[in-house]
Amino acid sequence: MPGTAPARRTLLYSLYCGVSALIAPFAWRKVAGKLRDYGLPEERVRERLGHASLPRPTGRLIWFHAASVGESLSVLTLIARMGEQAPDAEFLITSGTPTSAELIAKRMPPRCRHQFPPLDTAASVNRFLNNWRPDLGVFVESELWPQMLVRARKMGCPLVLLNARLSDRSVEGWTKRPDTARFILDQFILMVTQNQKTAASLQAMGADPDRIHPGSNLKAVSAPLPVDQDTLDKLRGNIGERAVWIASSTHEGEEETVLEAHQALLKQHPDLCLLLAPRHPERGDVVENLIKDAGLSCARRSKGVLPGTQTQVYLADTLGEVGTWYALCPLVFLGGSLREIGGHNPFEPMQAGAAVITGIGHYNFAETYAELTALGAAAEVRSAAELADQVAKWLEQPDAFQPARDAAGTFISRQSDQLDKTVDALLALLPDRRP
Repeated sequence: MPGTAPARRTLLYSLYCGVSALIAPFAWRKVAGKLRDYGLPEERVRERLGHASLPRPTGRLIWFHAASVGESLSVLTLIARMGEQAPDAEFLITSGTPTSAELIAKRMPPRCRHQFPPLDTAASVNRFLNNWRPDLGVFVESELWPQMLVRARKMGCPLVLLNARLSDRSVEGWTKRPDTARFILDQFILMVTQNQKTAASLQAMGADPDRIHPGSNLKAVSAPLPVDQDTLDKLRGNIGERAVWIASSTHEGEEETVLEAHQALLKQHPDLCLLLAPRHPERGDVVENLIKDAGLSCARRSKGVLPGTQTQVYLADTLGEVGTWYALCPLVFLGGSLREIGGHNPFEPMQAGAAVITGIGHYNFAETYAELTALGAAAEVRSAAELADQVAKWLEQPDAFQPARDAAGTFISRQSDQLDKTVDALLALLPDRRP
C-alpha cells in the first residue's frame, strides 16, 4: 500500500490454508457430485481441481471470477467493451454453477471462454494459475477466496475487486479480524464499489482508501436480456387484449402471497393473467400444486403449453426466458423480497422498460431501491393486499404507471457513463504484452 507497509500473512490465514487442505476431499466430493448430476462431462468436472479443459490462448489474458448467474452475466457487456478497445486481449470467466456456465455459453463475447473455478486449496489453485497465467484478475462483487487471491497476486497478477458488495453481516465478521481483513484486501490494487456504503465498509475493514473508488452497479449497464420474438408473438396472440402482470424470481413462501394478491385482483379484473416465473424452475411441480390449491387455472411453460383465453396463471418454469416475459409486460413484481432473501436484480426488468414492485426484504439492493423508490421507479409492498393494490393502481391508472416507467428508464441511462470509466480503469492496469 502507498505510504504503509504491506499487510502480512496472518495466523488465521495460515489456519485457513491448513483446514482447506484437510477438508478438500469432502469439498471435492460435494461439488463434483453436483456437476455430475447436472450431466457435465468429467473433463469439465475436473476443472474444479484446476485441470483446464481448454488451452490458454496466446496474448494478454484477463480473468473474471464471479459466483453465479447474475454476477457472471453482469460482466459480459464490460468484457465486450474491453474487447473492442483492446483487440489483442483474451478473456476467461470462471463461475461455480452449471447454470451460469450454460447461460454464459449462450451470450459469450468474442475471444472469451468459461471454466469452473478451482477449489480454494493450494494444489487446485496453483494448477489453475500455472495453466492460465492471467495478466489481470477481476473478482466480481464479494468473491473473496483467500488462497485464490493470495496466490494469484504472488505470481504477479494485478487484482481488482469489481462491483464490490458486502453484506452487513460479512462486514461485521471481517472487522472482528482486522489483520486478516487487511491482508486479504491488500491483494487488490483497485476496488470499485457499487455504492458509497460499500466503499466506507471496505475502508473500515482496513482497505487502503486510495485504492477504493465508488462506482455504480454493473448489472445496471448489462446488455438487455435476450428475447425470443417467435415465443413473444405467440404469447401475445394467445393472450390477446387481456391485461397481464408478472411475478418474477419468486421463492418458496412467496408464491402463496402472489397468488392471494392475484385472487383479489381477479375480482375487479376477471380477465387478468398472471405470469409466474419462480427463481428455481425445478420447483415447477410444487408451484403448480400451489396454483391448483388456490383454485386457479394454470398452463405450464415447461410442458410446452401456452396460456389460453381462460388461463389465470401462466407458470413460466423454464430457464433463460425471462427476457421474453419482461418484453411481454412492463408491470413486474420481483421476488426474493417478501422474505429476508435479499432481493434480486431490478435492472433487468427496467432495461426492458418495466417499473418494479418489490417487497421490503431487498437488503442486497438496499441503496438501489432507496433511489428507485425516491424516483418513483419502484414501489414497496409488505403483504398480498398491498401487492394487489399496487398492481391495480398501475393497471387502472396509466397516468401513474407511465411516469414510473419513465423514471426507471432515466435511472438506467444515468449508469451508462460508469461503464466507460470502468473499462478505462481496468485497461490501464493491464500490463504490456509479455515477451
